[in-house]
Amino acid sequence: MAAAAEHETESPAGAQAPSPAPAPASQRPRYRQLLELVLGSRKNANSVFDILEGLEAEDEAEILTATATCSKLFCTLLQQGEVFFGQLPGEEEYLATDSSAEVKYKMWMRYRYQSCINQLLNLMVHESSQVQEVALCALMKFVQAEGRWPLDRHEDSERNIFPQGLLKLLVDNLLQIERDTLSLLSRFQEYMEYEDVRYYVMVYAVNNISRIMQNSKGDLLPVYQQNTFGLLSLIRMPVEQEELSNFLVKQQSKHTEWKATRLKEHRRVFERLWLAFLRHKLSTNLYKKVLVILHESILPHMSKPTLMIDFLTAAYNIGGAISLLALNGLFYLIHHHNLEYPDFYKKLYSLLDPSVLHVKYRARFFHLLDVFLSSSHLPAYLVAAFSKRLSRLALTSPPQALLMLIPFICNLIRRHPSCKLLIHRSNQPQDLAADPYIMEEEDPAKCRAMESSLWEIQTLQYHYHPDVANQAATINKALSSQESDLSTLLDLSVSELFEREPKKRMKSIPLEFEPAEGLLGKRNDLVRHHWTLE
Repeated sequence: MAAAAEHETESPAGAQAPSPAPAPASQRPRYRQLLELVLGSRKNANSVFDILEGLEAEDEAEILTATATCSKLFCTLLQQGEVFFGQLPGEEEYLATDSSAEVKYKMWMRYRYQSCINQLLNLMVHESSQVQEVALCALMKFVQAEGRWPLDRHEDSERNIFPQGLLKLLVDNLLQIERDTLSLLSRFQEYMEYEDVRYYVMVYAVNNISRIMQNSKGDLLPVYQQNTFGLLSLIRMPVEQEELSNFLVKQQSKHTEWKATRLKEHRRVFERLWLAFLRHKLSTNLYKKVLVILHESILPHMSKPTLMIDFLTAAYNIGGAISLLALNGLFYLIHHHNLEYPDFYKKLYSLLDPSVLHVKYRARFFHLLDVFLSSSHLPAYLVAAFSKRLSRLALTSPPQALLMLIPFICNLIRRHPSCKLLIHRSNQPQDLAADPYIMEEEDPAKCRAMESSLWEIQTLQYHYHPDVANQAATINKALSSQESDLSTLLDLSVSELFEREPKKRMKSIPLEFEPAEGLLGKRNDLVRHHWTLE
């Protein structure tokens, strides 16, 4: 409600609004004086209008001072019981009630409190980020104060314990449809550490997502979905029941039936929240962000992680970087929940293309690929197909990738001795045209890898980078049973290769084939002979 409109309704205590004074250089003494007037006597209640008016000022410093004053004022009034408790009648009707002057005063102050909340919600979209944060903090102080000194009595005991209505308004304001609120959400992160705040934020975020996305009729809402993901990313779920101990609203007695105190309820709402968000179409960039955190921050905290199978399989079938990232989630479900994915290795095999060696998720992908190919029970044709395809990709790979690929392939051969014929075949092809391997075949069972050899590795023995040539030369002798450690090679970069070179200890380095005799050697003799002839 606008401050100008509020001046039309005076305090029932009969006090007259003080005449506005010229704003001094600093607004703090003025607002401190107004605060003392309101808290000192009900006769000065109309000074609340002057404080609320500061929330609509043009000067940013005055808004900040007014916000801090409002926060202290209404938190004190709630503590003192000066704000009406119970079902509030309409603002135009309360004067006609048979209530006493004191009750009418408290009703009037409750309207002013609601007006303050509305103005603070508007300030959460102010152009100044500092104003936004101060308004957010003031509203969260009201949440805490209402939790300790409730304003209503509800039939639902949950609503009596925690002021859900105010937090719902705050969540709706954080999830703007057309305005980026990520910076404000980063400030809100500290409140998400409280168990009760986190629980009810999740509850109301589910409702908000369902309502907004239903109205969008399937269209992308990039800003809204980015804001929503920003909020969801703030959630740090507890693992054990004993961890639920940090609450914003401190309760006088222990509420054993309060849902916010039970880990099972947190997991249930957390699952509903992510399912509601992922049910709708996402941008490619957001798709990747979700998949990056899915296996660590989402699946382990869901009541039924298998509900994410459809989402993950759809992502895995998209191809490219999204498929690579979906591997993490699929691995979690396969390892922990016995997921059976038909043609999993066929799809995994198809992901091996030149781009996989250049994406920023390369280390993660090859780590998972190593895990998936670690079983000694895999058929030989499958391991041979992966080894051959990686060898073919090695021909066009950069040095930093080759230093990881060659040990990777050698590890596969060590695990599956039946594949050693790939490096010891006597009648191996001498060129690409004679190779029976079919690179374009997506089915590893039909690519004829077992009929081929790893001649590509032999070719790399003539690579310009000496470390690559040395790695490739390891297949010239019997492979040791000890596998190579890939942990330091998976994310090897070009800069690290350059840093390695100056640290190497080199023996005597030949500078020319024949040592020189003297400064110019034989050249001096030729010059002297030329002068003699002249």
